[in-house]
Amino acid sequence: MNHARTALLLAAMTALFLVAGWLIGGSGGVIIALVIAFALNLFSFWNADKIVLRMYGAKQVDRNSAPEFHGLVEDLARRANLPMPKVYVITNDQPNAFATGRDPDHAAVAATTGLLQSLSRNEIAGVMAHELAHVQNRDTLTMTVTATIAGAIGMLANFAMFAGIFGRSDSRGPLGGIGTLLVALLAPLAAMLVQMAISRSREYVADRHGAEICGNPLWLASALKKLEAGSRIDNNKAEANPATAHMFIVNPLHTKKSDSLFSTHPSTANRVAALQAMARDSGVTNGPQGGAPASGTGPRPTGAVPVTEQPARRRGPWQ
Repeated sequence: MNHARTALLLAAMTALFLVAGWLIGGSGGVIIALVIAFALNLFSFWNADKIVLRMYGAKQVDRNSAPEFHGLVEDLARRANLPMPKVYVITNDQPNAFATGRDPDHAAVAATTGLLQSLSRNEIAGVMAHELAHVQNRDTLTMTVTATIAGAIGMLANFAMFAGIFGRSDSRGPLGGIGTLLVALLAPLAAMLVQMAISRSREYVADRHGAEICGNPLWLASALKKLEAGSRIDNNKAEANPATAHMFIVNPLHTKKSDSLFSTHPSTANRVAALQAMARDSGVTNGPQGGAPASGTGPRPTGAVPVTEQPARRRGPWQ
C-alpha cells in the first residue's frame, strides 16, 4: 500500500511539472516539460546520488580511515542481507544522516560528524539501520528523483516569475499571464507538499524496518531524541538546498516539529512513541547503552560482529 501511494505521489510530482509547462507555454510547453522531465528522471537515475553527496561535501571512508564506523555499517548490511554500501562522512556539527543511490547495489550512506560524535555506538547503529532500511525498501531512488524534480519545478517557477516581469503580456499559455503567475506562486508550494507526503509516508516504514535490522527499537528511539535536539544546530548547505531536506533522517531545516501539512518529516515524538510501542510488543527492555539484539528481530549472519561489543568513543567521526 505504501509503495503504491509513493508511486502515485511521484506521478503527481511529474504531472505537476507538465501542468506547469502547459500553463507557461501551452501544448508546446507540455512537450518541452515532458522532454525535460524524462531527461531529469534519466539523469537522476544515474547521477543524483553523486550530486547530493558532492553538494554536502561528503568524503568516502573505508576500513582504514574509519574502521569502527565502516565496520558497524558492514555488520548492519550483513544483517539486512544487503550489499555493502559506500560509506561517507559529512563535516557538519548538526547530527544527521541520509542514504542515497539508485538501487541496493549502488547505494551510499552518509552521516555527519555531529552524529558520530554525539551518539553512542548503539544509537548510531539504530540510525544507520534506518538508512539501510531505506536502501532495502528502494526509497533512495524515489527520494533523489523527487528532489531533482522539485528543484526543477522551483527553477521553472523562477523562469515564470522572470517571464511575468520581463516577458510579453501575450503569454503562449492557455491562461496567459495569469497562468504564468500561478506557476510562479503555486507550483513550488504544490511540489513541496507532494515531496513532503512522499517523505512522511516512508519514514515510519524505515523506522520499523531499521529497528528490525539493528535488533532494538529503543536504540533508534533514543537516537531520534538526540537528533531532534541537535536539529537546532545550523546546516547551511541544507538551508541552501531545501529540496534535499526530505532525504535526511530528521529535518535539517529550522521548521516546526509537528506532523503538519508543511513538515518534511513525521513528528519525532510520534516516531519515538511508535518505536517504544514496538519494543514493548517485542519484549525489548534494554536501552541504547547496552543489551544484545532481541531474538527474532532479524538474522545475525555467522561471523558477524555484534554492534554492542565496543563502546562509543569520542574521537571525531570514528576515525
